[in-house]
Amino acid sequence: MRVVAGMSDRIPLNETARYAQRIEALGYDVLHVPETIHDSMSVALLALEHTTTLRVQTSLTLAFPRSPMLLALQAWDLSLMSGGRFDLGLATQIKQNIEGRFGVPWSSPAERMGDYVAAVHACWSSFSTGETLNVHTDNYTLTRLQPFFNPGPLPHDSPRIWLGGVNDKACELGGAIADGFVTHPTNSHPRYLRERCLPALRKGQQSVGRAIDSVPLVGAIPIVTGRTPDDLEDSRGHQRAVLAFLYSTPAYRRTLELFGWQELGEKLQHMTRKNDWAQLSELITDDIFETLVPHATWADLPSVLSSWFSGLLDGVLVQPPSDPAHDGEFASVVKAIAVI
Repeated sequence: MRVVAGMSDRIPLNETARYAQRIEALGYDVLHVPETIHDSMSVALLALEHTTTLRVQTSLTLAFPRSPMLLALQAWDLSLMSGGRFDLGLATQIKQNIEGRFGVPWSSPAERMGDYVAAVHACWSSFSTGETLNVHTDNYTLTRLQPFFNPGPLPHDSPRIWLGGVNDKACELGGAIADGFVTHPTNSHPRYLRERCLPALRKGQQSVGRAIDSVPLVGAIPIVTGRTPDDLEDSRGHQRAVLAFLYSTPAYRRTLELFGWQELGEKLQHMTRKNDWAQLSELITDDIFETLVPHATWADLPSVLSSWFSGLLDGVLVQPPSDPAHDGEFASVVKAIAVI
C-alpha cells in the first residue's frame, strides 16, 4: 500500500523544505500538499526542490479560481524541475467558497471539472507536440498558443492528474478521467468506500471503456494514533474537532447518512450558524467517533489499517509523529504499512 504523508497548512513556507526532507527520510512514498492558507503550487515547489525521491502531490489544488493554461504551465514547470515527481491533484470546493471567498462564478462542478481537466490535457499536448491549441467546451475556450509562449516537451511523461470528491458524480468523473482519486476525510470509512465510492468509480471507468479498478484510490483517513495508549487521547481530541467542523457542511455528510446520523450533521450546522464553534466536538459521541475512526498505537497501526482498508484502498494517508525525536521508531511503522 502506498504510504502518504499529510502536511499541516500552518507550516510556514520557510519550514516546508525541512518538513519535506523529513518525510522523505521516514520512507513515505508521497507528500500531500494542502491548499487552505497557502498556494499549493508554491508549497509543492519548495518540497520538490529540497527532495530527490519523494513524490509531491497537491491535495487538492482548487481548479475553478485558476485558468487551465496557468495551472498547466505551473504543473509542467514542477514536473520538469523535479524529474517527473510532481502529481497534480484538483478539487472543485463548494459553491459558497468559490463565490464568496474567491469571487468566481459557480457552475455545475462535475461538468466543469471534466472540461477543466480536458483543457489542461490539451495544453500539455500542445506543449509536447507544438500542435494548435483548440479547446471549445461549455466552460472553457482556449485557441491561442504562439511558439514564443510554448515551453516545449518534457523528457518524461506528463504529470498525473488526481481528483477528489465526496458525491457519486465526483467519483464517477474520477473513474472516467483521473489518474487517481483521493477520498475526503469525512467519507473514507470502509462502508462508504464499498457502498458508494468504489461502485461510482467503477461506473465511471465502464462509461469510457477503462479497465475496472484501474484508478488508484488513496484514503485521506482521520486516524487516532500515537506511540503509547496515553498519546491516543491527544489525537482523539484533535480528530474529533476536525470531523465536527467538517460534518457541519451538508456536502460532507454522505457517511453520516449511511449510518442514519443525518440529525448530527444538522445539529452541527445549526451550531456553526450561531458561531458556537467551541462546543461542536461535544456532539460527536464516543460510539459515533469510534465507529468512524480507526484507533491504534503505532505498534498496532499496520494491522488495524489492514483490517479496515485492505482490498479497498491503494494508498493511505498517515501523519508523521508530532515529535521528530520518534522518527526512527516511526520509520518502521511506515515500512510495515507499505507491505499491506
